[in-house]
Amino acid sequence: MPDPEARSFDRETFRFLAELAAHNERAWFEANKQRYWDYCMEPAVAFIRAMAPAIASISPHLAASARRMGGSLMRIHRDTRFARDKSPYKINIGIQFRHERGRDVHAPGLYVHIVPGSCFLGAGIWHPDPKALRAIRTEIVEQPALWERARNDKAFRRHFELGGAQAERPPRGFPAGGPHAADIKRKDFIAVCEIADDEVTRGDFERRSAERFASARPLLAFLCGALDLPF
Repeated sequence: MPDPEARSFDRETFRFLAELAAHNERAWFEANKQRYWDYCMEPAVAFIRAMAPAIASISPHLAASARRMGGSLMRIHRDTRFARDKSPYKINIGIQFRHERGRDVHAPGLYVHIVPGSCFLGAGIWHPDPKALRAIRTEIVEQPALWERARNDKAFRRHFELGGAQAERPPRGFPAGGPHAADIKRKDFIAVCEIADDEVTRGDFERRSAERFASARPLLAFLCGALDLPF
């Protein structure tokens, strides 16, 4: 059962994130660190813990880890080593329920993105490496009916829309035409469900997220099959 004492996302969550976007510097963050813990980290950990049974019901191979560090909650600190933007902090809350075999965000899974004005749920795989991308494209060519069932599932399409980057030209070794030419050009196999800020602060956010994520099960099953991962 949900912990009645657990803090939920609320207006202060969005207030903190908006202020962080305006004051993305170490001195400000250190002065407001307790607010981050109270209004972002603790609600996120509580959300992950509450979602764990639903995630397991979608697939026992998706990880829902409520650890404050190194779990499903993505770190607030940005890796700026090779970035032009040296802002030290992410201005969103990111939560990923990725496949247990995945080492990082480039793995099949489910995702929650919380930032003022642009919240969404995600499902699928973002920026797969070249080997994984080729395997997914090959599976579409070799199992077109299976791909169509996953892509066109009514419950899935009610909530999610496929997006992400696409190649301008057909990849080498794949057909330039045919009914799946546009899908084969995808560089990401990610689906997005946009949500309003006030949905995040409602008491049924976990339930509604679980329902939407469950509708993405066919897509995840297809991707895991293409990558020879258990699902």
